[in-house]
Formats: sequence, C-alpha cells, structure tokens
Amino acid sequence: MGKEKVILTVEGLNKSFGPTKAVVNMHLKIRSGEIHGLIGENGSGKSTVTSMIAGCLQPDSGKMLMEGKPHCPKNMIDGRRSGICMLLQEKGTIDHLTVAENIFLGEEDRFGTKGIINRREMNKAAVNVLTKIELQDVEPAMLIDELSFEDRKLIEAGMAMKENPKILIVDETTTALSQKGREVIYKLIREMKEKGDAVIFISHDLEELKSVCDIVTVMRDGEYITTLTGNEITVDSMRKNMIGREFTGGYYRQDYEDTSDHDKVVLEAKHICMGNRLNDVSLKLHEGEILGIGGLTDCGMHDLIKVMFGLLKPDSGKVVLTEQNIEIKSPEIAVRNKMGYIPKDRESEGLMLAASIRDNINMMSMDKIKKGFLITPHATTKLAKEQVKMLSIKIGGLNLPVSSLSGGNKQKVAIAKCTANDVQIVLMDCPTRGIDIGVKAAIYRLLEQFKREGRSVLMVSEELPELIGMSDNLLIMRDGCITGKIKRSSEVSESDVINKMI
Repeated sequence: MGKEKVILTVEGLNKSFGPTKAVVNMHLKIRSGEIHGLIGENGSGKSTVTSMIAGCLQPDSGKMLMEGKPHCPKNMIDGRRSGICMLLQEKGTIDHLTVAENIFLGEEDRFGTKGIINRREMNKAAVNVLTKIELQDVEPAMLIDELSFEDRKLIEAGMAMKENPKILIVDETTTALSQKGREVIYKLIREMKEKGDAVIFISHDLEELKSVCDIVTVMRDGEYITTLTGNEITVDSMRKNMIGREFTGGYYRQDYEDTSDHDKVVLEAKHICMGNRLNDVSLKLHEGEILGIGGLTDCGMHDLIKVMFGLLKPDSGKVVLTEQNIEIKSPEIAVRNKMGYIPKDRESEGLMLAASIRDNINMMSMDKIKKGFLITPHATTKLAKEQVKMLSIKIGGLNLPVSSLSGGNKQKVAIAKCTANDVQIVLMDCPTRGIDIGVKAAIYRLLEQFKREGRSVLMVSEELPELIGMSDNLLIMRDGCITGKIKRSSEVSESDVINKMI
C-alpha cells in the first residue's frame, strides 16, 4: 500500500450528538484500487464517519479532501456529484414507486420534456441496470413494494453503480443478502477495484472482511485505533482491536443438551399454506425451547415467522397458543398473550424511528404500566430505565429519538420492547443481523436466560453458526416446506445443514 493515488483524505473529523461524542479526531486515507474495511463495535462511529463522507451528516470540525480539493458535501446528492455513493444497511428505496422510478429518482428529465415522462424509455434504461445486478427477471414497471428486501438492496447497488462513483461505501449491506446476493456485491466491488476506484466496506462479519479487504481500519468509541494490512488482517487481530481486549468465554451455547419441556407445547402451526410461499407447514414450539429455522433466502422462513405472529394471513391452516387454545389471527392477539416479535427489518417494521427511546421501549407494555386509565411519565421512565440497564443499551438520554442509536443499540431497543412486556414466547427473524460480536454475544446470553426461565424462542436466521450454536432443534426449509430436522449435537457441522438446504 502507499504508492496508489490517494482519492480521499479525512483529517481530524469530529461529530457529536448532544452530549454523545460519536467521532473524535478521526483520520483516514482512501486510495485508488483499494477495498478498505472500516470496522468497530456498534456505536464505534464508523457509520457516522462514512455518513459525513457521503454528505448525510455534517462534521462539527475537521476537514476532508477529495483528490486534493476540499470535500464538503451538503447532502447525499451533493456527495454523489463529488463521486461518492453509499449503500445503507437498512432500506433505501421508496415504497409505492416502480422499480424504474426508484432507479432514476430525481433524473426523470432524462426521459421526457415539459413534464411528460416517456416511461417506456425509462423502463428500457432500467433493464440495463437490472441486468448488471443480475435481476433480469424483475420488471421495471412493477412496484418496488412487491420485491423482497434482498432484491431491493441489490437495486440500490445498481442505483449507485450507474453513477460510476469513485468511492462506493458499502455499509453493512451484505448482512441482508443471501450468498447469491453477496456474490453480486462482491462482483461490483471487484469491478471498482479493477477500474482504480475505491470501496469503503463496513461489515461485522470478520471472515468476510478478511476475504474481501486489502486494508482494514479499526475504530473504537469514535476514535481511530489502528490500520491492518496483509497478514495482519486476521479474525483474532480484528476482534482484539475492536473490543480492546481478548474475547473470553463462550460465544455460542456451551451445552449440547435439549432441556426444553417436550411434554408442553406452547405454540403450534398447523398445516400452514400461503400461495406458493408456504406449503403445508406444521411445527411445535415447546416450553423452554430455542427452535431454529434455516434455509436459503426464498425458502419461506421469513414468511412463516410473520404468519406465526399474525402479521400475514395464511390461505389455510392456523397458528394456535396450545395451552389457552387461542388462534393467533393478528399481532394484537399475539401481544395480548405475551408473544413478542423482532423483525429482520428493524427500522421499518420493528421501531418508530422518530419516537423517543422511552416510547419505543414502552410500546407493547401500556396495559402493564397503566393505573386505571392513566399512564404516568414516571411509570414509562421507570420501565424504560430498567430495560436500558438490563440490556446495557448505550443511549444519550431516554428522550432522544431511537434513530440516533447505532444498529446494535436499535436492536437492543427492539428486544427491550418484548422484555418490558414480560413476553413468554419470542419470535426472532435474523436477531443479530448487522450487529457486532459484543452485542451478538449479549443477545446469545439473553436467549440462554430466556431458556432457563422457561420462555420459548422461535429463531429464523441466515447464519448457520448461529443456528447450530444456539438451537435445541433446527428445522430446515426449502421451497416453502419443512424438509428436515436436526437435533442439537456437538457433531453437527455446517455442511450437514447445507446438504439439507439444497
């Protein structure tokens, strides 16, 4: 490293949100032909730094130079004009618009005159973008709402690449993708490298960082810690520099015994069918069980867990709370009966981003804390403080909007909504997506606590080590059906699970 041309220089960058210092005196250099990893625990400041580079946020002080000239983007559009595009972890497309309208948002004048848009030409141009990201089967005229979360993320990648950026920021985008989707992103990244452009790559998957990046910069508590190159880029060195200590203790469960109560079924799905997505799916969740569900992205597992919570209505079949003999027909019935749901897409489905941290935590617990017809500020504050302390949520204040938190702390708030309401059955869809190893370990310890307390967990995940490491029993889905069951054992390997998935 070092001989390549420096594209971007960051010097002494600082950013605070109220009393919270998110970035402190940050320095960074991005060179041509470089895939530059940027890592740190949740709340370390990496997304704040890249948001300032892209123009989403304005720094309090410090300076940035783009190819030797001052770089002060006022917004993301300004950042794109400077040659910097950013792929976000959460959803970045707009509902109720077509695929083509999303791809060319703000560029409609290219396809018409005097306010009349030639949609045929727009759709034709969109096909070229879709082909580049291997979504040839997607119709440009269809509403973006009809696509999966993964396909929407790939479309965002296509939107960025059509701008021919000099620097592409990939902020946890791959965590939402299957291996096929990840390969599309990797291909785009390699193309940028070959052209002499650069990529800033943020991920909590340390193996992925090791295989993708040429250089890795580590942040901790908003500050620059070190830069790793070549043979220095190992999982152990990245982990140690991220958390500032050796990672001790077990990561996943250390026991290999299913101690759940097999005589007590708490939740049951009976012959669930829904279009071509779910085909005669039945399962039983027992008291004190962590039941994992795994499969490829389109296997139906994400639809199934929404059906289990009443968010989606099946064509036939039903979900029943066994002991009470109550059918789960809606989320309201589920919440009333001490069920909780943590969605894969926490920002649009799990949290009210503009609302305060306190209001988000109390969202499901109003019946619990009200006295008569009254809900007092004291009661909501007390409950929120208890959850913040129990889950070690890093906040600047309970009244701050939940949007001000890092991804890992947002996920903790989503979990706190459930624990605040004393849920007995927790449905989790990719509970550790896009969060660092420290927060992951904390969530795994919480799952073990749930199990000891006799609570039950249904966990959908796209991470095989997580499924194998935490589940008492693991169900495999393929083409909308449950095709296999694997019992907890020290002998189970990833290849055993993969063989049942494909």
